[in-house]
Amino acid sequence: MKSFKNIFISILLLLTLIACESDKPITYNRGKVKFETIAISSKLANRIGKILVKEGESVKKGDTLAFLDIPEINAKMMQAKGAITAAKGLLNMSYNGATIDQLDQIDSKIDASKAQLNFAQESYNRLQNMYKDSLISLQQFDEVKMNRNMAKAQVAALKSKRNEINKSVRSEQIDQAKGQLKRALGAKAEVLTAAKEKFVIAPADMSIETISLQEGELLKPGYALFNGYKRNSVYFRFTIPESKIYDFQIGKPITLTNPYTKEEISAKIIGIKQLAAYANITSTAPLYTLSEAIYELKATATSDISKQKFYLNANILIK
Repeated sequence: MKSFKNIFISILLLLTLIACESDKPITYNRGKVKFETIAISSKLANRIGKILVKEGESVKKGDTLAFLDIPEINAKMMQAKGAITAAKGLLNMSYNGATIDQLDQIDSKIDASKAQLNFAQESYNRLQNMYKDSLISLQQFDEVKMNRNMAKAQVAALKSKRNEINKSVRSEQIDQAKGQLKRALGAKAEVLTAAKEKFVIAPADMSIETISLQEGELLKPGYALFNGYKRNSVYFRFTIPESKIYDFQIGKPITLTNPYTKEEISAKIIGIKQLAAYANITSTAPLYTLSEAIYELKATATSDISKQKFYLNANILIK
């Protein structure tokens, strides 16, 4: 009976030692594996036509991730092409001046005005002699004189118009035509840019973590359709209390270790910053214990880690 009691006590002590060993505190210098994140959205409101990737899939820079349905593109392109054609025609007409038909029309008006002027001149000559012989009054003679002067002015105005349109239009009209052509070309460039938005392209080698919408749903401008992280952008983030932060400095080399695979990584510290706190004690009231600030330490690998596996938010320790 006594031997069984001794065996029981021995087992109890062994279990106590194992429990004590398992309760061994883990170093405070523990952190997480992180990756640079990417959010992919669209500049235009449109419906999702087809999604070509799945969550968890790895893609390369330039891969097409989705097609977007933008039916207005074709209509706007037709409008832009029509505006360019019209603007070019107006500009050519401004450079070339009036057409043959326009010149013929104004020549006909000049001939008619010359005929009126000849008739007015003949009337003026006859009545001038009659006025000298006192056969008509001064008022009648002035009316004939006025008709002749009006006919002369009309012929002169038509000839001036003929000379103007025979050369070209005014420089202001040419500038106006050029402006309309530039505006039409700008509208076409805008449509071409919008047409490129039909394809959602991967901006870098990345892993697709989440897809926020499904095919047929409306994608609003700026709303992230794909969320993921860049491959080969791994870094390590540690949360360090104020009492321990003085052990580190930017540029200092450190050794990291995976607590499960026991793999070691050579790294260096690239950033230290204070984490925001909602309630820092800043009053002059007496304190009997120090309130520690919390800092974020960021490190990147300096050794070759291409053959090691890393998972987002996996644990990592500073050795």
